[in-house]
Amino acid sequence: MKSIISYTINTLALFIGISCSSQTKNSTEILVNPKLKWSERMAISETIRFPDPTLLDFQKKPRWSYTNGVVLDAMYKVYEQTNNQNIYNYIYDFANRMIDKDGVIQTYKFKNYNLDMIRTGDVTIDLYEKTKENRFKIAIDTLDKQLAEQPTTSEGGYWHKQIYPYQIWLDGAYMAEPFHAKYAAIFETDNKAKKSFDKIVLQFDLIEKYNRDSKTGLYYHGWDESKEQAWANKETGLSQHFWSRAMGWYGMAIVDVLDYLPNEHPGRQKLINYLNNYAEAIVKVQDKSGTWYQVLDLGDKKGNYLEATGSSMFVYTLAKGVNKGYLPKKYLKNAKKGYEGILKEFIKVDKNGIVNLEKCCSVAGLGGNPYRDGSFDYYVNEPIRANDPKGTGPFIKASLELNR
Repeated sequence: MKSIISYTINTLALFIGISCSSQTKNSTEILVNPKLKWSERMAISETIRFPDPTLLDFQKKPRWSYTNGVVLDAMYKVYEQTNNQNIYNYIYDFANRMIDKDGVIQTYKFKNYNLDMIRTGDVTIDLYEKTKENRFKIAIDTLDKQLAEQPTTSEGGYWHKQIYPYQIWLDGAYMAEPFHAKYAAIFETDNKAKKSFDKIVLQFDLIEKYNRDSKTGLYYHGWDESKEQAWANKETGLSQHFWSRAMGWYGMAIVDVLDYLPNEHPGRQKLINYLNNYAEAIVKVQDKSGTWYQVLDLGDKKGNYLEATGSSMFVYTLAKGVNKGYLPKKYLKNAKKGYEGILKEFIKVDKNGIVNLEKCCSVAGLGGNPYRDGSFDYYVNEPIRANDPKGTGPFIKASLELNR
């Protein structure tokens, strides 16, 4: 492993034109060029932090996971802008090792019907479009097939996972819908594509129907149709709080799906309306620092904290929404204020030039074992760490949208 790390660091440093004086023990090796944009600096920093792309998210063994996909998807957009071949090679290395010659995805279990596993399909589509390697097409066809067979609520809303029956989580919108929209736009035609787009819009319609709070415009993390979960309100089926990252996933899902939803589709204007209502709600709870709290509407409550992953997602959503013309230009001010807040509150650059994103909630969910009850105390007491991929990926995307 040491040789891999050394090779990767030195290769990256040489690529960006900065020498590594590894022979001088006391010298400081500037590994990431500070003159690059933040988007590329963070992408390069991730490749140095995790020389093995299959171990993104601090893993000990290779795995196919949404967290890899979140970062690699963002990296691919950096590659498209910069043509940094090292970044492309890093992305390709992940897919090359995780998808075998027959198109079988390593560690992926189809029958788990886990929406999280769909997320890495986005960047796999990009790789297939570039390389035309049939194994990549087989893999993305498998993920599309999972969505076709995914268990649903009585109205057609995807269960988040097989082990979370009758539950719609905001997270799931980002895990599945941008991939599904991209797949439909590229590989499907006519009536089949329309059915896919109809199904995609339905997922957002159901979240608007059940997860959105009419008073604040904010969205609850989860909804349980069965109302059997201990975290679910027995009357509404809703979880208790507005969790920052859950709403971040949802906003990113809307703006990314709109990249592919046809102009003539009747659901397109609905999603734009949803996005405008969403933007109005999140800027109302934006902190004076420009960032957002872990539990969005309870900034004054003891234990709550400004959190990096959700903040990065909100900045990306607002900036892209304005850039694409979905949102009024006034929201660009909020996006820029949020970005400056992220740089001040969360970004730290070490002596080697490696960019770090601090104050990331490492994980949060509902139910499971040990049981996650969705309480305020639960959300604010989950572990906090630096460089969680659920933050670094959105930070890269936010940086790209703001040309930073």
